[in-house]
Amino acid sequence: MTSQLIRNDGTASSDVDGPSRDEVFTALSNQRRRNVITYLKERGDDAKVRDIAEQLAAWENDLEINEVTYKQRKRVYTALHQSHLPKLAGSGFIDYESDRGLVSLTDESKQLEVYLEVVSENEILWSEYYIGLAVVCGLLGGAAWIGTVPFASVNGYAYAVLFALLFGVSAVVHRTVTRRNRIG
Repeated sequence: MTSQLIRNDGTASSDVDGPSRDEVFTALSNQRRRNVITYLKERGDDAKVRDIAEQLAAWENDLEINEVTYKQRKRVYTALHQSHLPKLAGSGFIDYESDRGLVSLTDESKQLEVYLEVVSENEILWSEYYIGLAVVCGLLGGAAWIGTVPFASVNGYAYAVLFALLFGVSAVVHRTVTRRNRIG
């Protein structure tokens, strides 16, 4: 799938592979479409639309799958079949065989992960964390540089090692959390 690139001179070029940002944001703008991608990533292979509908109905109604009613499942199934799956397929994120009722992820779906940073209510963004860490390191280094007690008595190499360790541990934690929070 190719998206159009508008050059500075106003001409269009279609030699950029992958979905456009608008296609990605449209796909991710709806919770049900995000849940379809999550379900398929967790499952890892082809899925039947009725199985997806059943799981999404359970998630949306905060129920176990065996507690989902026919009406709840049917409402989700209809919306998936008429709207969400064709939209995801049209953007190239899934393969949708409507006649067989099968759905599977495409390679394009991997591009969706780049746009998702899962942050719960009580967390800060990693970018804010790193800015704060840099400010703290800068203040410590500045205090040592101007001779503030007790910071001036610490060797500069000790500060370098401390700062490297802080950023290294932070990067490892960041990587671990990011992998855990990926869709599916």
